[in-house]
Amino acid sequence: MTVSLDDVKKLREMTGASMMACKKALEDMAGDLEKAVDLLRKKGEAKAAEKAERATGQGIVFSYIHTNKKVGAMIQLACETDFVAKNEKFIELANDLAMQVVASSPRALNPEDIDQAFIEKEREIWAEQLKNEGKPVDKIEMILTNKEKSAREEYSLMKQPFIKDPEKKIENLLTEYISMLGENIKIVRFVRYEI
Repeated sequence: MTVSLDDVKKLREMTGASMMACKKALEDMAGDLEKAVDLLRKKGEAKAAEKAERATGQGIVFSYIHTNKKVGAMIQLACETDFVAKNEKFIELANDLAMQVVASSPRALNPEDIDQAFIEKEREIWAEQLKNEGKPVDKIEMILTNKEKSAREEYSLMKQPFIKDPEKKIENLLTEYISMLGENIKIVRFVRYEI
C-alpha cells in the first residue's frame, strides 16, 4: 500500500519516530493513523527495554517553580550523551517531570522505595478504620494488602498518572521519550519544596 507524505509527516509529529518507521507503520496498518501510533508505541516499548541497561553518564538538573512562588521542584534526569541532554525534547521531558513532582507530591521514584515507616503508620490507621467500619477480621489483612499496593503506586512518581495525560503513567511517558530520542533515560532523583 502507498501512503501519503502528509500522513507520514503527521504520524512523525504525533510520535517523534523516524520518517521510515512512520512510513512502514502506516503501510503495515493500511494507512490507519491510530493503529500506526499504537504499533509504533508497542515497538518503542520493546526498544526502550533493550536500552534500559545502557549507561546514563550525561543529563541535566532541571527546576520548576510554580506561578504562586510557593512550591517548586528540582529533578535530575540522566541520558547517554550530551547531545540528547541539550535536545529540546529532553528538556521538555524534564520540565514535565518537575511539574509532575510539584503537582502530585510523590514520596519516591518507585513503589518499593516508599519509606516502610510511612507504610506501617498508614496500615495502622487503615486497620483501625476497617475495624470501626465493621469489616470481618479475616478480610482485613487482604484489604490492607490492597490498600498498601494502591498507596505505594499513588506515592511513587513512576506509577502516577501523567498530569497532562492521565491515561498515561510516568513510566510510559519515559518509555515514549526513550523511543523518540533513541537513548536510555533515567530519573536519578527529585526533590519538592513547598512553603
